[in-house]
Amino acid sequence: MSVLEIRDLHVTVETDEGTTPILNGVTLTIRTGETHAIMGPNGSGKSTLAYTIAGHPKYTVTGGSITLDGEDVLEMTVDERARAGLFLAMQYPVEIPGVTVTNFLRTAKTAIDGEAPSIRTWTKDVTSAMKNLRMDGKFAQRNVNEGFSGGEKKRHEILQLELLRPRIAVLDETDSGLDVDALKIVSEGVNRAKEATDLGVLLITHYTRILNYIKPDFVHVLVRGRVAEEGGPELADRLEREGYDRFLEPVADADA
Repeated sequence: MSVLEIRDLHVTVETDEGTTPILNGVTLTIRTGETHAIMGPNGSGKSTLAYTIAGHPKYTVTGGSITLDGEDVLEMTVDERARAGLFLAMQYPVEIPGVTVTNFLRTAKTAIDGEAPSIRTWTKDVTSAMKNLRMDGKFAQRNVNEGFSGGEKKRHEILQLELLRPRIAVLDETDSGLDVDALKIVSEGVNRAKEATDLGVLLITHYTRILNYIKPDFVHVLVRGRVAEEGGPELADRLEREGYDRFLEPVADADA
């Protein structure tokens, strides 16, 4: 079992207004085999949490810790975090002109495993995973995400997840921009990856629709950079009915 532990995490970002606190003491524990859903209003720090775990240089950790199986994640470079078993599916996957999907995937797999996969076995695995995600085989020879639709980019993210076999996956609003069919296909890919490797999942979302396909064990509500409430799947259902008003301070009357 692998364990990702986040303890009293404080994070800032530089803006036009100066140094701005985004996370104000987040504490979470994610184990392999568990699915955790992070929900919350816009601007609550959900994506900041995801990118901080992955090591984005835009975000500065000013307090707290992140460890994976007792190893200090904050001391690792981005590639070291990936090799250690952390995976980030981005909300807005980037394009990489000049690098084909095939070359990208095999290079990433080689870097993580320390040796290149067998061509014969690897080709079979890639073909099977693409078929399951209903991706045209021609995508393998296209440049990474270049000219892909939003749904195609998200399927490619899950293709990476299935083939690279991380220990902990952070999925940052993987459901955004997906139609009903694509949402089901992408969710099935996440569930396959979890079944195959006992993957731990940290799923960031605004809506409960993806939780109909990827069942969470735990739900955490993030508000103003803090975990405001925690519970099981029933908490997501309550959020769907009631929204986040009960967590937010009322706006003062302008004439007061």
